[in-house]
Amino acid sequence: MAVSWQLGDIAARLGGRVIGDAGTRVEAVATLEHAGPQHISFLTNSKYRAQLAATAAAAVILGEDDADATSLPRIISENPYAYFAKVSGLLNPLPSVPAGIHPSAVVAADADIHPSASIAATAVIGARARIGAESIVGEGCVVGEGTRIGSRARLYPNVTIYHGCVIGDDFIAHSGVVIGSDGFGFAMEAGRWIKIPQVGRVVIGNDVEVGANTTIDRGALDDTVIEDGVKLDNQIQIAHNVRIGAHTAIAGCVGIAGSASIGRYCRIGGSAGILGHLQIADHVEISSFTLIGKSIREAGSYSGIYPFSPNDDWRRNAVHLRHLDGMAKRLKALEKQIEILKEDNSEGEAR
Repeated sequence: MAVSWQLGDIAARLGGRVIGDAGTRVEAVATLEHAGPQHISFLTNSKYRAQLAATAAAAVILGEDDADATSLPRIISENPYAYFAKVSGLLNPLPSVPAGIHPSAVVAADADIHPSASIAATAVIGARARIGAESIVGEGCVVGEGTRIGSRARLYPNVTIYHGCVIGDDFIAHSGVVIGSDGFGFAMEAGRWIKIPQVGRVVIGNDVEVGANTTIDRGALDDTVIEDGVKLDNQIQIAHNVRIGAHTAIAGCVGIAGSASIGRYCRIGGSAGILGHLQIADHVEISSFTLIGKSIREAGSYSGIYPFSPNDDWRRNAVHLRHLDGMAKRLKALEKQIEILKEDNSEGEAR
């Protein structure tokens, strides 16, 4: 049965003010273009006002600047998009999961599982591990020896968390996440690689979400640290000893090399790369596919994307790029010669 809410109850729960019939009931969210009489929609950009005028939605979420742009029942909020996200959460609650340990789960005798937690079929909980209140460990998950997970965490099926990791409250890990695997540390001796033991941990703060198949390596000596509120997309690689500051968001397929430190409130686009041991300041935005090869000390937006072109053009340009340093040197020599000629000419005119 669909969940439905009255606008007045939504505003009482989430804030904002209602204009129009506060008893209007909605049961789903939708775009202005595709909304029907059971939907609530939202407007965040005034260029879509035409869609607002034509929408069939029962109600809409608007900012103060657009409060009078429609006669539909509406909730006015300072941040309509964030408000929409909260309303969507009300209308789309996650299925409830009963507390308890499935008979097929393997739980160490000295593991500490809160009575309100749920451990699903075939999950494995190691010795001295601790699972907090109302946390959910999905089918096939592995929680290693001595790992601590806070309250209200949700591990989707087949998440693996190695030994000794520390994870805060309200954590979400999607399927295929691996936390605490060994960092890529080897020393060369006599023509062969010697493995460097990775003895640090992964320490994750509160309200962190990690996308499917993302990997976070444990520290070599110090810990790998993910601070509060960090949001990680799918298929991200975070190497050993990396630190990611609070409320940073990172899109899919980003690679972060060992011992890099990323500030707070950063945004990193998909497939960007950050080399090891670099420092990224707070409030930095990095465009997709950008390679960061040196530290960024100041907030701002940074891009390093070479525009694509037809293959033949790209090949010709690549040849020029290979000779760019030599061309720059010749250009400087020509500039110097021009300056000498100018000086000689000025002296001749003076005589």
